[in-house]
Amino acid sequence: MGTFIIKKTPSGAFNFSLLAANKEKIAVSSQIYATKASCKTGMASVGKNAARCVEEGRIEDQTLKNPEAKTCPKFEVYFDKAGLYRYRLIATNGESIAMSEDGYKSKSGCMNGIRSVAVNAPNAEVIDETVAPKE
Repeated sequence: MGTFIIKKTPSGAFNFSLLAANKEKIAVSSQIYATKASCKTGMASVGKNAARCVEEGRIEDQTLKNPEAKTCPKFEVYFDKAGLYRYRLIATNGESIAMSEDGYKSKSGCMNGIRSVAVNAPNAEVIDETVAPKE
């Protein structure tokens, strides 16, 4: 089971990271959220959409010469400025909600990252680092 971690940005907004069961960071929020509630909604959307996209083959490979367009929600695989493979998860409304933090040298590594998000996001534990721990 994965873990979502909610953090506060220096400007007072919120974002999240998704860790796999082995505690490796596999995705980060694609945007910052003005409220914690909207951040939690984004996390729930990742949990709902990631597995669906993998199950239904909604992975749009933009690294191909003629990529087959997929409808949202979907994962997009693309090259970053350094020429590494990355992915982003696009919600039903067309907005990017999560992405790989680091690039991958191989497409297979990137695809493994997508599968890891699909496995770890649904039912992930939530750790809210914006509140003081209870003593």
